[in-house]
Amino acid sequence: MNTYAEQARLEPADTWLGFKQLLPLSFFVAAFGLAFGLAAAQEGLSEGNIVLMSALVFAGTSQFAALELWGTQVPLVPLIITTFAINARHLLMGASLYPWLQHLPPLRRYGIMLFASDANWAMAMQSFHKGERALGILFGGGLAIWSFWMLGTWLGLYFGSAIEDPFSIGLDMVLGCFLLAMTLGGRKDLRTLIIWTVAGASAMLAYWWLPANSHVVVGALSGGLIGALWMEKDQK
Repeated sequence: MNTYAEQARLEPADTWLGFKQLLPLSFFVAAFGLAFGLAAAQEGLSEGNIVLMSALVFAGTSQFAALELWGTQVPLVPLIITTFAINARHLLMGASLYPWLQHLPPLRRYGIMLFASDANWAMAMQSFHKGERALGILFGGGLAIWSFWMLGTWLGLYFGSAIEDPFSIGLDMVLGCFLLAMTLGGRKDLRTLIIWTVAGASAMLAYWWLPANSHVVVGALSGGLIGALWMEKDQK
């Protein structure tokens, strides 16, 4: 298997395998969703709106950020800017997946991307670069994470007092540690090292000197720019 088109095949068995691979991490996602459900209910959102937000937005950090801005008068523009800043990395994630997704029909392509998150994207990219089919990890793993995020949100509406503050017990670090493990286990060449170094250094400088959440955009764009300028050789 040595072409993007061959790697872009998606079969039911691949989806199920991807679901199982992301299942262990999904339990932590459910706990974080539980905390979100409770926090959203305490802010006065209706049950329907809470569930709808988790189903359609599917972005834990930005959903918590939105709650911090929530009130009688919702500041719409700051809310949009904050959400975009936190989720801007998805622009780069989509671009990095394009060589494989371009071979799919539009409906399937965008349907898969609805379930893209940091964890299943990282695992899929690692497998893609090994020459393996990984759309199953992207789609099936995304389904696992989304399903448990929804389950956690629902549980938070009714049993959320069990975990009122996920940050106090380190649940916010689980995904970060997982992504770090994926990075360390991924490709080890000069190009990858420089991209990660530039992205990490840029993000840290932005974290210290620029407005809140801007480090996400700066890190993603700087790393993505280096990757775009320093293209790897095409697969034959």
